[in-house]
Amino acid sequence: MFLVVVFTFIGCSNTNKINSNKGWISLFDGKTLDSWKANRPGTFSVEDGSIKVAGPTSHLFYEGPVMNHDFKNFEFKARVMTKPGSNSGIYFHTAFQESGFPDKGFEVQVNNSHTDWIRTGSLYNVKNTGKVYVKDNVWFTEYIKVEGKHVIVKINNNLVTDWTQPDDYVAPKDQPGRIISDGTFALQGHDPKSIIYYKDIMVKALP
Repeated sequence: MFLVVVFTFIGCSNTNKINSNKGWISLFDGKTLDSWKANRPGTFSVEDGSIKVAGPTSHLFYEGPVMNHDFKNFEFKARVMTKPGSNSGIYFHTAFQESGFPDKGFEVQVNNSHTDWIRTGSLYNVKNTGKVYVKDNVWFTEYIKVEGKHVIVKINNNLVTDWTQPDDYVAPKDQPGRIISDGTFALQGHDPKSIIYYKDIMVKALP
């Protein structure tokens, strides 16, 4: 009887663990930048299972096979670590462009101590926060959920941004593509002095 009970408990625990990860798909293999494309060379590399961002201003776009790199409703999460004074960001609903900062989509800020006051978890220049939720040199989880016109951003399960695009929303004139639509993800290399690491980059498609 004791063995049966123990076996049943272990079986249930394993089942819960599997269910908790159901639907999550990795976008980064931890070894190469396959499925990713930078619009400027020399900024992104792989180091100890992470994407290291260090170099000239550049953006690294996901162009892999998952959902044909076209996401509309989704959950996204990544482990992130910033070095002091660094700035970066995670774009969603964007598309590859040859140079400059992406015109299409939204940026979720990654910045704990850069001179830019807009901090990690902000929906950049849409809903900003100056509060610092995490420190430099520490791994944290940045989570993004987009469902319909509703955007949620969490840092280590703490809600930072909760924004719904209004029906009368008008994108900025200098960035007409900043509107809820669909597209891929991109990681930002903001400036040569910024050093950031990303790993365990995962996505879950939503209906």
